[in-house]
Amino acid sequence: MPTVPSFAVISGAQVLDALHGQEKHVIDLVEAAYRTHAAGHTVNPPSYFLRFPDRPSSRIIALPASIGDDVRVDGMKWISSFPGNVENGLPRASAVLILNDHDTGYPFACLESSVISATRTAASAALAADVLSRDRGRPKRVGFIGVGLIARYLHTYLNALGWSFEETGVFDLSAEHAAGFVAGVDGDARVHESAESLIRDSDLVVFATVAGKPHVHDPAWFAHNPLVLHVSLRDLSPEIILDSVNIVDDVEHCLKADTSPHLAEQATGNRDFLDGTLNDVLTGALTVPADRPVVFSPFGLGVLDLAVGKYVYDTVTATGDLTEIPDFFAELKRYERAR
Repeated sequence: MPTVPSFAVISGAQVLDALHGQEKHVIDLVEAAYRTHAAGHTVNPPSYFLRFPDRPSSRIIALPASIGDDVRVDGMKWISSFPGNVENGLPRASAVLILNDHDTGYPFACLESSVISATRTAASAALAADVLSRDRGRPKRVGFIGVGLIARYLHTYLNALGWSFEETGVFDLSAEHAAGFVAGVDGDARVHESAESLIRDSDLVVFATVAGKPHVHDPAWFAHNPLVLHVSLRDLSPEIILDSVNIVDDVEHCLKADTSPHLAEQATGNRDFLDGTLNDVLTGALTVPADRPVVFSPFGLGVLDLAVGKYVYDTVTATGDLTEIPDFFAELKRYERAR
């Protein structure tokens, strides 16, 4: 018979401790979650965007999801993106993740989730880079456009997979942030004066910006056929998308909310420009050609947050450091005896 679970709060410090040094394992978790999703053992409805007329650049997004197989957990990530925070010395994004019990539906944990979100995003992109480059050869020159938390985590996850680069390029609208990123990179690294310079000089291009609409428009910049991790989703014009091999994590999720692939769909009236999903590449159903730019556009699925979040919960529980909230569920009687 189901019992009411306890309720726990897991801090960002505990999340960091649980994930430290576990990059390869997290990548395996993310790959397994993608395969579970492709097999139909998940529920991943559309994300809900809470927008504000008085703060048009800001938003809060709800990502409800459910994942089966070995994870067996439901829940939701609630993540805000307030770009103005950066000017005040705060990270752009903040988030919490709620985990719900599979059998009772009761929430049993609330986790700080900006780190979980950055981790699953980096793990997803690193997995894609590894899989998509297998038939093309690993890139030797990497370029980051936008150098916030996501870029830093992705660099770490690529290193965890054994990637090394002859040169690391950086372009950011903030010279201070660009210089700070370069200072934390081993090996040859330099700041570029323009996005064009960085793209033309990179075999692997990472977009990790807060762009709300395309700012890169010329397909000629990609004539050398780089691999592009289009993590921020809205940087590339439809012309570039249509000139590339396009891989997404989930078709229905990615082609909405004015992402670059969504704009390409609106421009053409069809989805013929999509070549497949990351799972298609993982299973061998799709072989990626080497004679065109390859763009991976991951919308980011809530099931990935659940998979990583459940791992963090289990890890913290195993250490004995789980902080439970006594009497969080206080009203548990269906009927009250008359007095």
